[in-house]
Amino acid sequence: MEKVYKTMQRAGACDIAVGVIILVTGLVVGILSIISGSALLKRKNDITF
Repeated sequence: MEKVYKTMQRAGACDIAVGVIILVTGLVVGILSIISGSALLKRKNDITF
């Protein structure tokens, strides 16, 4: 029974680590999107279609 608990603990720790990585990646992508959007808004008069 001890083996099962250790396996579940490792799986839980792995899930938490993956969740943190996904959270950080989402924050970085969001920040980069805001920066990119602000650069586009800043130069919107120069953009022609």
